[in-house]
Amino acid sequence: MPHTTLPTRLCRLARMGWRFLIGFSILAFRYTRLSPAQQTAVTTRWCRQLLATLALEVRVSGQLPATQPGNTLLVSNHVSWLDIIALAAYTPPRFVAKREIRGWPVIGWMVARGGTLFIDRTNRRDASRVNQVMAESLRRGDCLCVFPEGTTTTGHHLLPFKSSLFESALLAGSMVQPVTLRYLDERGEVTTAPSYAGDTTFWQSLASLLKLRKVVVEVHYGQPLTAGQEPLMTRFELSEAARHDIAGHLKQWLDTPDTQARTAGDPQVEAP
Repeated sequence: MPHTTLPTRLCRLARMGWRFLIGFSILAFRYTRLSPAQQTAVTTRWCRQLLATLALEVRVSGQLPATQPGNTLLVSNHVSWLDIIALAAYTPPRFVAKREIRGWPVIGWMVARGGTLFIDRTNRRDASRVNQVMAESLRRGDCLCVFPEGTTTTGHHLLPFKSSLFESALLAGSMVQPVTLRYLDERGEVTTAPSYAGDTTFWQSLASLLKLRKVVVEVHYGQPLTAGQEPLMTRFELSEAARHDIAGHLKQWLDTPDTQARTAGDPQVEAP
């Protein structure tokens, strides 16, 4: 498949830098003074513009919630750093991220300023603290998002879910919305170019992405689950129900003849 030219890549990179500069300025001088509705509008517009800058098209399907769904926990499979931008382009949540991200230059400050909650994954006790903070946020009517795999994958398989943060949804009596993400190239084939898995660095992921003439991000919103209602009475049951929804949709994608041919023999492909 033909790649983009070097000037095209440099142009996209420059435009991406400009978008981040605009985002930084908004967060530094305006964001905290905006109403929640205004913050949502600014976030969705900025994310959509950034995706367009990188030649990413978002295709949304399923039971799309309101732009500002109250007391809702989004749970998604995790493939790329772009997942956050794709989700925020339509349903801007507060994300829950590992504590290390807070220390990243510029990006760490930006995501913290945008309301991200941080968890120390090396300390099991920290999950209890974060659950309380999340539950309080959910009760106030916020929308939160977690990636319960705890890490990224190539997008061809789904790891077991860590159930600890589902406790917040039970404490707040929240709606839990499973979300499935997949990335396709211009031919409609699954691509690992945006993947941020394993030893892949951000710059390697970005370089692979800039080479593609077009990328499609498919975002599928699954069946909403009500925490605390039968049979979803424990965080383990809630976690498994959300994973089953996401795994089922990934399986639908993987079961297509073209995908079966491409992933045959791939040891990372899991049969959900």
